[in-house]
Amino acid sequence: MTEASKNATDKLYDLIANEEDARACSDIPDEACREVPRNFFLILASNVLTKLGDLLTSPKTVLTWLMGTIGTPALVAWLVPIRESGSMVPQLLIGAWVRRRPVRKGFWVLGSLGQAASVAVMAASIWWLQGYAAGGVILAALVCFSLFRGFCSVAMKDVQGKCVPKGRRGRLSGLATTLGGAGTVLLTLLLFWGRGEPGIAFYTGVLLLAALMWLVAGSLFACVEEYQGETGGGGNAFRQAVVNLSLLKTDAPFRHFVFTRSCLLCSALAAPYLVLLAQQQTDSGWLLGGFLLASSLAASLSASVWGWMADQSSRQVMLRGAIIASSLCLIIGTHALFMTSQPAPIWLYPAAFFILGIAHAGVRLGRKTYLVDMAGGNKRTDYTSVSNTLAGVLLLVVGGLSAAVSFLSEGAVIIMLGLLGLVGTLSAQRLPEV
Repeated sequence: MTEASKNATDKLYDLIANEEDARACSDIPDEACREVPRNFFLILASNVLTKLGDLLTSPKTVLTWLMGTIGTPALVAWLVPIRESGSMVPQLLIGAWVRRRPVRKGFWVLGSLGQAASVAVMAASIWWLQGYAAGGVILAALVCFSLFRGFCSVAMKDVQGKCVPKGRRGRLSGLATTLGGAGTVLLTLLLFWGRGEPGIAFYTGVLLLAALMWLVAGSLFACVEEYQGETGGGGNAFRQAVVNLSLLKTDAPFRHFVFTRSCLLCSALAAPYLVLLAQQQTDSGWLLGGFLLASSLAASLSASVWGWMADQSSRQVMLRGAIIASSLCLIIGTHALFMTSQPAPIWLYPAAFFILGIAHAGVRLGRKTYLVDMAGGNKRTDYTSVSNTLAGVLLLVVGGLSAAVSFLSEGAVIIMLGLLGLVGTLSAQRLPEV
């Protein structure tokens, strides 16, 4: 980096920090402090690109529509559980492996390149195969995608904790989500404006574009200047995973956080059922663009606000997001279950999806910032791997329960998730500040 570009980076970072002590570093060593502005923007750019890729491969919208296009709607039920739990359940083992290395950015790069390859395989499958053969390859690639995603999840929090000081992490996540959301708004308009029902060539191009996003993101993240950190506990991965589980017994604040985070899964699990309710009224292709636009706008308009608020109190951000999510689920679910003679207007579901997206952004950003701030040193990797693994297991359990309840109606599932979110709201209220 030239001296002129370095000065420009420093000035832009000071502007974003917006404080007299913008260059002060809290919770990271002096040698890492010098590289904070450059690392801040490299991590920011990588996160923005992966968020663009996430939207273009969303199991709640794009992949669901894709399965319908290739004639495999029966496989839709597996998309969200595989995408989410597949990246979280193995993280106890991944976390123990990652902690053996003093520099951990390479694991994030590996995860990003692996996700790019997995999405490229999805694109090839729908171009060369048909029906359930293509659908089966998509699910298999999604399993690989989720495993690689687990490396990114564990490594990101640790690298961010070592390279970005406390008090700047929330706004980094918020800015990444806002910029990613704004970018996806533009992409959604470009891809769906004036378009009828998407075809195979369209989906192939979308998936290849997403793969390119992860490829570039991995290249940028490889340039992050990460100093060497702790490597304690880097022994046998399985043995260390079992030891890490003891945190739930010995660390009461962490146990409370894991319980709260698990209950707040409702903000993620309820979204597909809003799509299903809308599809029951019309299967028009414009709905896909509508839901993508609602998701993009929700992230774009809310994430930076949540991020700045999280730097003040990540607990309050979790709490407010949980209140919005659980209230919305209870209202929409009650209407769908008991007002069947008066179907809701079709615009209501993208609107509800938008509000739920705002709530989910708050819940997700709040609990990520809370976890990074409550832990120090090597504990970040342990806390992340344990909480994500348990959340992944619970996701499978709640997903199975939701599938059983869905035989009654989608409204009943949404009400159940709303009640789970209400429990999480009460638990978040009792979390200590960090």
